[in-house]
Amino acid sequence: MIRAAIALVALLGGATAAQAGIHGTITQQPTNWTAILMFAGFVAATLWITATAARRTRTVSDFYTGGGITGFQNGLAMAGDYCSAASFLGITSQIFNDGYDGLIYAIGFLVGWPIVLFLIGEKLRNLGKFTFADVASYRFLQGPVRSFAAVSTLLVVAFYLIAQMVGAGQLIQLLFGLPYIYAITVVGGLMMVYVLFGGMRATSWVQIIKAVMLLLGATFLVLGVMAHVGFSFEALFAKAVGVKTKLALDSGLAPDEAAAKGRAIMGPGGFIKDPISALSFGFALMLGTAGLPHILMRFFTVPDAREARKSILWATVWIGYFYALTFILGFGAIVMISFNPDYVDVATATLRGGGNMAVMHLAHAIGGNLFLGFISAVAFATILAVVAGLTLSAASAISHDIYASVIRKGDADPAKELRVSRATTILLGISAIILGIVFEKQNVAFMVSLAFALAASGNFPVLVMSLLWKDCTTKGAAWGGAIGLLTAFVLTVLSPVIWVAVFGYESAIFPYSSPALFSVPAGFIAIWLISLLDKSPRAAIDKAGYAVQRVRSETGIGVHSPADH
Repeated sequence: MIRAAIALVALLGGATAAQAGIHGTITQQPTNWTAILMFAGFVAATLWITATAARRTRTVSDFYTGGGITGFQNGLAMAGDYCSAASFLGITSQIFNDGYDGLIYAIGFLVGWPIVLFLIGEKLRNLGKFTFADVASYRFLQGPVRSFAAVSTLLVVAFYLIAQMVGAGQLIQLLFGLPYIYAITVVGGLMMVYVLFGGMRATSWVQIIKAVMLLLGATFLVLGVMAHVGFSFEALFAKAVGVKTKLALDSGLAPDEAAAKGRAIMGPGGFIKDPISALSFGFALMLGTAGLPHILMRFFTVPDAREARKSILWATVWIGYFYALTFILGFGAIVMISFNPDYVDVATATLRGGGNMAVMHLAHAIGGNLFLGFISAVAFATILAVVAGLTLSAASAISHDIYASVIRKGDADPAKELRVSRATTILLGISAIILGIVFEKQNVAFMVSLAFALAASGNFPVLVMSLLWKDCTTKGAAWGGAIGLLTAFVLTVLSPVIWVAVFGYESAIFPYSSPALFSVPAGFIAIWLISLLDKSPRAAIDKAGYAVQRVRSETGIGVHSPADH
């Protein structure tokens, strides 16, 4: 199968722009052979890792946890899993367009990590086995809570996965000269190979390699930008303001108005217009981090709580460093590519190749085709690593939470559970390819924010209340989490990003783009109220189990390493 995957990549890598024209998907740029060779090198290396991991993946524990890795390695893998294409391509382009305001993405994505560190990280490792549902349902009736957790995981993963797949397809289509359908098939096929044969071990090392490549690539880009401005931040920002001012003058604005518009990139208000939207958007990014199932699953790959803490600390270091770089890259793109007709369509003042290509054009401006090829391979590696992590978390939700824990009531044969997980991986891979093709022309930016809003509104309240509130009950966790999840979904559908942009109505019923400021409290209040009103015999058992749960979550007494599960 792995040899077949290599052959498939080689075949698709040879497709030319002329072949793409036959399929008639979109107008292609010339095939970037440098990018293809670097991409093929990355794929060959990761497939070798997968083949090695496959020989060591024999049990359910091996498949879900990889047999245990160090905190430093897991921190890098977390950074690789978390820093998606939306971060690398999207944040840089957002800053290129709106300046300072684009920083809300970087801050929102980063500040969720202290919450994970101080509130739930160590407790997750002490209580959990394979998935975050192990933690959420620790003292509760397994069926209702695990069913909620599985549904929530699948919803979050679905929206996150579609955005990554479409982004991957468009990136390869543009840079490699492949037809879109071929590009999507490459991503889906490689994803299935990584997860199907290598499980968490292969996925972890793909993420580690990708994180190192991403950090090195972003660092080289920043050094190139700073060399261009004499290694002076003051000069970088001053030139960026000057560029925006000149663009405003060229558009016909008066000098005073143009100057004001140029200075506006150094202050808020260009991207998010009102405080409610800013708070809601920040809530989704910050709290959603602590509820993403593919991130939470990584805590179970380390042997103990001490290594889990180290994982978070290292992940925070690498992620914080990366997001600091994206701010410089955004302003560097303003300075270095705004007036170059090779990168910007002068007539429309838009980026060539799409609105997310700022960092790609910046790479070409700094290092030519060679560096563009490397950054292209980095971007694709970013997508592959995130997609593999998402697929593994969704497969575990079906096989471990639904099949083993709900259907088989904890008495599943490990070999059968592993087969269910691998069969689910194949179905997810095929579904991801189909959804990526269906949503090719759709604006999928809202799907990423929806994934974070769903995680913040459903998973996060259930985790916090089950871990920290002794009176939480099975009904409160299951129904309250479902209410938070449903509120986030409904409000997003009624918001401008779907009601107006997708359905075409003149005005939105819910005026804000992100629902988190409303749906997160809804989840917490629903859990609190339903638990207080729950007078069932099961509620007394749930509350009595808190003392045992707290001892284990705080001390780790009774916890075994992943290899012992």
